[in-house]
Amino acid sequence: MTADRIFRVILFFIFGLIGWYVGTLIAGTNDLTLNTLKWAVPGALIFAVIGAIVAPYLTTKPARSVRRTIRQLPVQQLAYGGVGLIIGLIIAALLALPLSKLPAPFGNVLPAIGAVVFGYLGITVMVLRADDITNMLGGRFQSKSTADKEEPKPEAEPQSVLLDSSVIIDGRIADISQTGFITGPMLIPRFVLNEVQYIADSSDSLRRNRGRRGLDMLGKLQRDSVVPVIITDMDVKNVRQVDDKLVQLAKQLNCPVITNDFNLNQVAQLQGVRVLNINALANAVKVLVLPGESIRVRVIDEGKEYGQGVGYLDDGTMVVVENGHRYIDKEIDVQVTKVLQTSAGRMIFGMPTNNSN
Repeated sequence: MTADRIFRVILFFIFGLIGWYVGTLIAGTNDLTLNTLKWAVPGALIFAVIGAIVAPYLTTKPARSVRRTIRQLPVQQLAYGGVGLIIGLIIAALLALPLSKLPAPFGNVLPAIGAVVFGYLGITVMVLRADDITNMLGGRFQSKSTADKEEPKPEAEPQSVLLDSSVIIDGRIADISQTGFITGPMLIPRFVLNEVQYIADSSDSLRRNRGRRGLDMLGKLQRDSVVPVIITDMDVKNVRQVDDKLVQLAKQLNCPVITNDFNLNQVAQLQGVRVLNINALANAVKVLVLPGESIRVRVIDEGKEYGQGVGYLDDGTMVVVENGHRYIDKEIDVQVTKVLQTSAGRMIFGMPTNNSN
């Protein structure tokens, strides 16, 4: 039995009891008389059905949302939030005694309200001012001997990059981040993360699978990347479209955008924003072969022209083999005769060598 069904059953009975109690209040008595049953039984049934319907919205769905949010938050923010909560609750506990001395109902209510308010304030202050607090503590505990040392020569700070939702869903950025080619922090704006979450919650199975893949790739990025992956709350006011927000934010931060989206690529370049396209990078690092060289390829299908065979290199480059139809399902040596670069990618034409079986 899934968690949804378990909570539906539990809230079915809880709301049913509430409905029974409401029915007895309307009837004016707890005795099992005909008048009491006339109100209590329908009330119990109606409330029980309502409880079963709203159960996921009160239990599992909020729990999943909280779990997803916690999983996406940086560990530093979670740690500062925990410290802020403890400090807020300590302050609330110190104020609870004098507040409880107030006349009713203030003495009964204000201590609980104070715990909620100061706990929330503690979390908010510590999370929002985390960098300032870290810098303050770091400067205070810095030894004088370290401060008196010769100031090192300034080094160029690595440039941050902004990630688009398309490149997160694509997933290759997780492998690229481990190679060290990206030297600066990777920034993921909250509105981009919300777009990936919206796709993951889509009713369309294809979009939903793509969105969930994006969330999985984001988790892999945070675990394995050699550079920091930062989810930032920076936003652009008076702009609604995600792509427009990303371009404007890149202009404000003077940093490039990593994307696979062709339209975003064009719009960003028109506005003077540098774009790093994963597809362009993949095309640039494909194996370069020249006419006259020999390559090994497996012929898997017939070509468009009579007698042609078609195979593919490991990087996906199509190889058209003249007179290669008789070698289908065989791996042969092919001598390259021509290389064409098209908008769809690179194509290689060749002939079977004399030593091909």
